[in-house]
Amino acid sequence: MNSLYELSLFDIYEKNARLNKDISAIHWNKEDFSYSDLFLQTCRLAKGLSGLDLTPGARIAILSCNHPFFFHLFGAASALNLCLVLINRRLSPDEMAHIIEDTTPSVIFSDPEMADQARTLASTHPCLAHCFAIDRDVDPLYQSPPLTKPVEGRPDDPFMIIHTAAVQGKPRGAVLSQKNIILSNLQLVHTFGLNKTKTYLNILPLFHIMGVNLGLGMLMAGGKNVIIERFNPRHTLDLIQEQKVTLLGSFPPILATLLDIIEQERFDLSSLEITAGIEMPDMVKNWEAATGATFWTMYGQTETSGLISFSEYFKRPGSAGELSLLATVQIADDFDCFLPMDTMGEILVKGPLVFQGYWNSPEVNELTFRNGWHHTGDLGMIDSDGFLFFKGRKQERELIKPGGENVFPAEVENAILQHEAVENVCVFGVPDPKFGEGIKAVIALHPGKALTKEDLIAFTGSLIAGYKKPRYVEFIDRLPRTGDGSIDRVQIKKTYS
Repeated sequence: MNSLYELSLFDIYEKNARLNKDISAIHWNKEDFSYSDLFLQTCRLAKGLSGLDLTPGARIAILSCNHPFFFHLFGAASALNLCLVLINRRLSPDEMAHIIEDTTPSVIFSDPEMADQARTLASTHPCLAHCFAIDRDVDPLYQSPPLTKPVEGRPDDPFMIIHTAAVQGKPRGAVLSQKNIILSNLQLVHTFGLNKTKTYLNILPLFHIMGVNLGLGMLMAGGKNVIIERFNPRHTLDLIQEQKVTLLGSFPPILATLLDIIEQERFDLSSLEITAGIEMPDMVKNWEAATGATFWTMYGQTETSGLISFSEYFKRPGSAGELSLLATVQIADDFDCFLPMDTMGEILVKGPLVFQGYWNSPEVNELTFRNGWHHTGDLGMIDSDGFLFFKGRKQERELIKPGGENVFPAEVENAILQHEAVENVCVFGVPDPKFGEGIKAVIALHPGKALTKEDLIAFTGSLIAGYKKPRYVEFIDRLPRTGDGSIDRVQIKKTYS
């Protein structure tokens, strides 16, 4: 992407290497890597990847915990106009296989822990011509001389595919462009005041849109990214203190876990300025009192390249923040007629943050983008000051969010129904003291069959990701039905929540 009117992530990497060359871009395993180091490694990786005969638009999958390699790969993919497939490493093998079948990547990178899984995927999917384990097999890719001329592309070319929760049983790949990512990140740079003096601690996974936004946003601002493989509460607190971290992202139960340690030991967390995420009011009060940081609330989707509303939590309690500068948002009824302020309806979005559509899903895209708007499937309302209030999911797209993950009930129900003892099931979200929201299954068994809660949970976890299996199970004789014979989800939730 090298034309007069275009800007790529690779351009931003190159600019930082020139203007911020000696500033620390990444801190990893007690070492600092400058922006000059980052650009050199990115260019070497890009040159190495170019030797794999990948055509522009080819997909590269990554199955890994957090690692500096993500940042090398983001830049290299930008330089070569490749498309990254970010795989949630907590998914089940069958779910990972579906993502590979859906996107047909040519290359897969994994961390050593997931190397066996990556090799299994490669052995069963001929599209995966190359399989590399980070820190073990990738060194030859860095031995080439640095790439000097990037491949030209267009701002809206597919750059990243992140599979979202499964509405109809299978995850769908949301396609994001470099333009989507850059503009979404620039919002964060502006709103959070990010610059070369700021430091972000990457505890959110870099295969999630929020991890991508915060990590690349800090990189675009010329600040430092401190990277740890996965969330570890004590290590997190040590790094905030040691690296003078200013920005932290969070989903339940991260803050609760950190506060448990803070109550027992003393840490200097005075550098922390902003914590961004989703939490309950009491937890936010306790966190702000313990750290002095300001907690920001938010709303967004992978399909909106991240956030379309955010603000300080107590600026408008109960809201999901003020509408962002780069998204046009309306609240509409079931006929797409716009509703007045303070009226609940579906959240519709348009603008440069809206994703490019779901991969290989033309019919779903037509429905999602009908009448020129992205239909989020979420319910909300907007007050007269421009604050968005999230009111849950539309019934046909009901969503459960345990610990910040997205889980659709239909996906869990499909897994549970595969057990021979289960006749019918209804899955829904309930309040959970640890994860914010938990998954509950109300189940009717076939006559004469027996099943324990523990066995049901273990069975479900063998088919789908562990975070999708129910934490709460209740067996009843018969699930109530509506007049048309379908399961009465409203009555079940009212009775068994």
